[in-house]
Parts: sequence; structure tokens; C-alpha cells
Amino acid sequence: MKHMLKLGASALALMLATSTAHAEGKLSIYNWFEYMPKELLDKFSAEHGIEVTMDTYDSNESMLAALKAGKLGSYDVSVPGDYMVKIMASEGLLDTFSKDELSNFGNIEPKWVDVSFDPGRKSSIPYQWGSTSFAVNRDAFSGDIATTDMIFNPPAELKGKINVLDSQGEVLAFAALHLGIPQCSTDREQLKAVNDLLQNAKPHWASISSDIAKDVLVSREADVGMIWSGFSAKAREEGANVEYAFPKQGYVVWMDNVVLLKDAPNRENALKFMNFLLEPENAATLTNFAQYTAGVSGSGAFLNPTVAALPESNPPADGNGVFVQACSEEVQKVYDTIWTNLKK
Repeated sequence: MKHMLKLGASALALMLATSTAHAEGKLSIYNWFEYMPKELLDKFSAEHGIEVTMDTYDSNESMLAALKAGKLGSYDVSVPGDYMVKIMASEGLLDTFSKDELSNFGNIEPKWVDVSFDPGRKSSIPYQWGSTSFAVNRDAFSGDIATTDMIFNPPAELKGKINVLDSQGEVLAFAALHLGIPQCSTDREQLKAVNDLLQNAKPHWASISSDIAKDVLVSREADVGMIWSGFSAKAREEGANVEYAFPKQGYVVWMDNVVLLKDAPNRENALKFMNFLLEPENAATLTNFAQYTAGVSGSGAFLNPTVAALPESNPPADGNGVFVQACSEEVQKVYDTIWTNLKK
């Protein structure tokens, strides 16, 4: 497995404390863990003479909470999922830019330009897109895995051997798919059904964690793991005999995006970095590492053929992939309560 850059909060704080945040030649990134190859950051630093620091998070919600709790103004860019971009914009956490400020703006694949969560791409660019589902160890279970029952009503041999992502939006979207109800429903009975489903399933789960999602499959601490598509591929690459499922009830599709944060201390360098990621070769380097898919035209020519052919990146033609929806404030409060009670 390729070398990964992972800087903890204390490491980042130390690095920033030794220099002035507004000094030239700096860039501060807030990104998901295990999601950026060091070689790509080194290449950017060498080309532009910019020192890069990076802190990491394990969910959209934890990133949002950190920014709202005082981290806004410490970072130049972050990498939220689609629905979180819309939430961050609505809460005034994002800056905007014009197409003219990014010479590579035209490299964005047309289908990813006028997106619902950032129409016309005024605050974000595509980073990687993929899906969220679950992987099953085929040494532990040989039956049909194309059903969300694997998470919510598992067979006896898998009970107690399941890890679920610590990701409120994705878990609740999966619950809605399993029940066949709309996301963000305002119906009290449907919301109660979501809560009951999760509470009844929880005793069958060994853990609720994102940062160990891959590792527990490799170690066999879990035989079923709710997981991002690229992490499933990495688990198999590290020796886990896992198969990634596209359940008939549906699965989550997502696009992570680099956003320009409000009060970015190094705005010009943030735009240079965003432009750098829109170079097809650089986008492909990211895909070859993360094993998801870039939204950049021309990047396919630079892909590792093995990565391009991954089963996780090639869902069935009749698959039911859905984006996580941003709920109304009223429903979000209920979702927050359901999630808090689940995590107790």
C-alpha cells in the first residue's frame, strides 16, 4: 500500500505555531484521513514553492463541527461531501471564486459542473467520487450479499462481526433505503421506524467507526463492514477476501469536493492548489492512490489499469445509487437525536 500522509491535530498545531498563518508560501488543508498521497503534496510544493500542512477528520459532521467551533480561518480548503457543501454554503462557511481564477476550470467533466449542491461551481471543484456500501468477507459468508439485511438484519454467523461507519448522513440514508422510505421524511411514524431499525440492529454490530473501517476487515475483527468503495478495494489489496456489495435496496453515491473556505488565510495558494488538482495527470495520481474516480476530463489516460477495472468502481447498470440529502432544520434535529442515542 502506498505511503500515506496523516497529520494529527497536535502535529498540525505545532507546525502552524512555528510560522505565521498569513505568511506567503503556506497552504493549510483540512481533509479526510488516508485520502491524499504524499507524493502529490510534494509535487505541488516543489512546483509552487508552497509549504503544505494538513489536518484530518473522519466524517463530514466532525469537520463541520470543528469549523463552527473556531477552526474557520485556520484552514484554506477542506474536502466535504456533496450534501455538506450545500450545508456549509448555507451557513456562510464558504468563499466563492470565478472561473477566470482557475485556468483548468474547463477540465471539470461537464456532468460535474452544474451540480445541485454548488450550481456552476462557485465555491468548489470535484475531488473524487464513489459509493458507500458494505464489504463482506467471503471466508465467513458465501450467501447472497446484495441486500441491506447484511447490516440491519444479518445472518447468525455474522452477528457481532459488523462495523458501521461513524457517518450520520450515510447511515441514516442507508436506513431509509432499507425501509423503502424517503430520506429526510417528516412523517413521525417513518422517523420512528428509522430509530427502531437502528436500535434493533445495534446489538449485532461490533463497532461504529470510520477510521478503522478498512483495518477491521483486514484483521478479521469484522466480517461485514460498511465502507467507502475505495477503502473496500484497499482492504482486498491488503489481503482481506472481501466482496463489495451493491444491494438491491440501494446504496449511497457521493462526490467529495475541494472547497474554498471563508477567511482562508492563504486564498491565492488555495486556488493554486485547486487548479493543480484539475490537471488530468494529478487527478489520476489521486485516483490511483485513493481508488475512487476523478471528475476531471482526460484523467483516464493516466490511470493504473487495475484501478480502472476495480469492481467497486463499476456498479451494475441497474444499480440504485442515491446521494445523501440535506434535510430541513426540523428533520435534522430529529436525525441528530436518533444519531446521538445510537452512539450512546
